[in-house]
Amino acid sequence: MASVKITKQNFEDEVLNSKEPVLLDFWASWCGPCRMVSPTIEEIAKETEGVKVGKINVDEESELAGKYSIMSIPTIMVLKDGKVSATAVGVRPKKDYLKMLEV
Repeated sequence: MASVKITKQNFEDEVLNSKEPVLLDFWASWCGPCRMVSPTIEEIAKETEGVKVGKINVDEESELAGKYSIMSIPTIMVLKDGKVSATAVGVRPKKDYLKMLEV
């Protein structure tokens, strides 16, 4: 499944009320490291069963970025049952993001 564009309008349904863990990618179009990590995030979205992957553009959704105190991008965050279970800032190997989903 492809990643889902997350906005403040669909955040509650797609993330907070999700039955499965949600991996969120906080990113911006002007961010070089964000562009580097994007293909990895898309791979996880397509290859990983039982996980929802969402992308939040911090320029368009500053309210959501503020809610989760995003200071640096890319920030990858995993939410389970509506609560943050893991966070990583910066570019990491794919295995690190997959490990975050196991926590």
